[in-house]
Amino acid sequence: MPIKLIDPRPGKTPYYSGRGRHLGRYVDRSTKSREKSVAIKIIKKWEREIESGEFAERGEPTFASALISYLNAGGDPRPTGKLLEYYQETPLRLIDGDSIDACAIALFPTQSPATRNREVYTPMSAILKRGGFDFKIKRPKGSRGKIITDWLWPEQAFRIFKAARTIDEEFEILLQFVCYTGCRLSDPLKMKCNDVRLSESFAYVGKTKNGKPRPIFLPPVLVARLACHPHGVDRGDERLFRFHKGGALYYLLMAACQIACGLPKPVRIKRGKQPPRPKYELDWVNFHTFCHTYATWMRRYAGLDVRGLVGTGRWDSMQSAERYAHVVASEEAMAAKYLPTPSGSEKLRKKRKRSVTH
Repeated sequence: MPIKLIDPRPGKTPYYSGRGRHLGRYVDRSTKSREKSVAIKIIKKWEREIESGEFAERGEPTFASALISYLNAGGDPRPTGKLLEYYQETPLRLIDGDSIDACAIALFPTQSPATRNREVYTPMSAILKRGGFDFKIKRPKGSRGKIITDWLWPEQAFRIFKAARTIDEEFEILLQFVCYTGCRLSDPLKMKCNDVRLSESFAYVGKTKNGKPRPIFLPPVLVARLACHPHGVDRGDERLFRFHKGGALYYLLMAACQIACGLPKPVRIKRGKQPPRPKYELDWVNFHTFCHTYATWMRRYAGLDVRGLVGTGRWDSMQSAERYAHVVASEEAMAAKYLPTPSGSEKLRKKRKRSVTH
């Protein structure tokens, strides 16, 4: 017999229910709807799910139940809204790699593989694991995104600092803070003055992007610059820097880079079409370039290895810090100085050196 619509029972339940057998599957459950038309649609949906084998047995783990368990355990709720809308009460046994691929394409049709990985594959893995339905999820090609490790030589960074000072001294200090601590831009922008102790060369980020706190050592050059902060650093609960992420801040960096290359300060148009940006030596620099510069300088000039970079607290795994292994020539590579050279090449080098000197 088909699944019949059961009217609400005053004093017991205000909802319509569905009761009956469809293709041998017995159903007796509430639709959770007070509207008759909506309840009928829900029952029709149940029948279609039974026909396709997607109907969840009572007590069977579903995506919704796994998500509740995940959130109760402290999971990140941010990316789960769209996932719940897509899967709803889908039984976990019906979720596999192909299903997750289809979900990623449906929810983020034009976004990059890295975005799909962050918004779908990673949270789905955590939710399924919490629901006791764990399996290895194959991530899309390019899920780690494009790894960029551009960095500045000291003379390039110093030119930008000098140019920034001509625009806004506080902005110059912000650039030096990011460069000499490796912080992401968001960390100093949300930092309070109380988080900084110049007398102890110390600053503190309560929660970084990876969710962990990070104590920060302030090198002497940065302590000296912070001591010259135009508004001071003894302002209690006030923000250390007045800037906010946005077009105005990115304009300041572009202006500093252009001035550092000998170009005039660009005109900022707040509304309307922006003029084409000229090509110049440092047009590739962004705020994250200073984070890469910190890592590179710590490798090249401070002598840290990859494990040492992780020890700074800026990176939480060897894998994420290994991208900077290439910026220092290895001892094995330096053995090239012992390679045979053409006869007379050393005499020629000394002769050229003498001619340049005189």
